[in-house]
Amino acid sequence: MMMVVLGGIMLPFWGTALGAGGVFFLRGCQREGLRRALCGLAAGIMTAASVWSLLLPAIERSAGWGRLAFAPAALGLWAGTLFIAALDGACRRLCARYAREDAAGTALMILAVTLHNLPEGMAVGAAWAGCLAGDGGTAAALALTLGIAIQNLPEGAIVSMPLRAEGMGRGRSFLYGALSGAVEPVGAAAVLAAAKLIVPVLPWFLGFAAGAMLCVVVRELIPSLRGGDVLFAAGFTIMLALDAAL
Repeated sequence: MMMVVLGGIMLPFWGTALGAGGVFFLRGCQREGLRRALCGLAAGIMTAASVWSLLLPAIERSAGWGRLAFAPAALGLWAGTLFIAALDGACRRLCARYAREDAAGTALMILAVTLHNLPEGMAVGAAWAGCLAGDGGTAAALALTLGIAIQNLPEGAIVSMPLRAEGMGRGRSFLYGALSGAVEPVGAAAVLAAAKLIVPVLPWFLGFAAGAMLCVVVRELIPSLRGGDVLFAAGFTIMLALDAAL
């Protein structure tokens, strides 16, 4: 079981690395249209994952609260939303102060993707921590892990392709794109290391991760869609099918 868990917490990182590898095959002239498509796909997957793999399991795990079973998920969601909003504000101030004007947008996207990957990794670790504690939910943990790994494919490309378009070498662009997902196994491992403390408050962590993901969707992905609604629906359907199948 431990090997399955270790493989599970690494899977989202490999998804990011695979997506960043697109920089070796895709031309810079395709960047804008492809970026909109990737944003739409990622937004759909993240939205569905937030609901079916995070919020609903959080509510189910809080059944003992009775009519207030929604409270841990709802409060965690608000905490995650405010956390990412604060980070986003800090990122914008840093970019405005230190980054070149032409690189500010790219720097912000890289920072935003990297920072929001941390609560995603924590969500994966929390889900697998519940499994190790005998709390069940193996299928839900696997669905969440696969969903995040799939939505990390476009995220890796979103980081590496703009860097390549700005003149950075393919190797370095790939490296930075892949490293943007390295925080996910770190966050997951930290949660697993404190599993005995995490499991009792798992609904709060799941709600936090959902709020963080939805905030990133609204702030970073939806504004970039511009006609990517079909791919948003496709991404949503992929995650819905994964959750139902697993």
